[in-house]
Amino acid sequence: MSELTITLLRLGYLALLWVLVLFAIGVLRRDLYGTRITDRRRRKAVPAAAAASVATEPTKPEGAPARVPRSARGGSGPGRLVVTEGPLRGTIVPLGTSAVLIGRAPGCTLVLDDDYSSSRHARIFPQGGQWFVEDLGSTNGTFVADQRVEAPTPVPTGTPVRVGQSVLELQR
Repeated sequence: MSELTITLLRLGYLALLWVLVLFAIGVLRRDLYGTRITDRRRRKAVPAAAAASVATEPTKPEGAPARVPRSARGGSGPGRLVVTEGPLRGTIVPLGTSAVLIGRAPGCTLVLDDDYSSSRHARIFPQGGQWFVEDLGSTNGTFVADQRVEAPTPVPTGTPVRVGQSVLELQR
């Protein structure tokens, strides 16, 4: 082999090592600082710690009906979803007329930083004046009062819903 070929192989090997090092640094950075969560109202990146303390609602397209305040609905149904146990304990998600998607994916309404939840784990949605929970094919399952959810299941106010390590409750 010529000296030029050996030098090119060395430089290629060195470049490959740097790519590996930079990739490893990127993985470590994501593990240390967490997933960046986008605030759908402003479309800018928000650190995971800040997103845990601020509940967000998805934006509505123009022409969509405005959210009716709970007092105007006159209902005795739940008005918020509260995380009572787990890494995001104390997080409150206001309930409207749309479903709440729960999981690890950044596109979910409630983003869980939990190794035991799936990227799209469960969905809580209103139907016929009641709220239901539906497991979206998660690995570890979704539980309502220690019963595994196999089909959309009604969730009474105050009943614990376990998703991974987190426990959620619908509250008034």
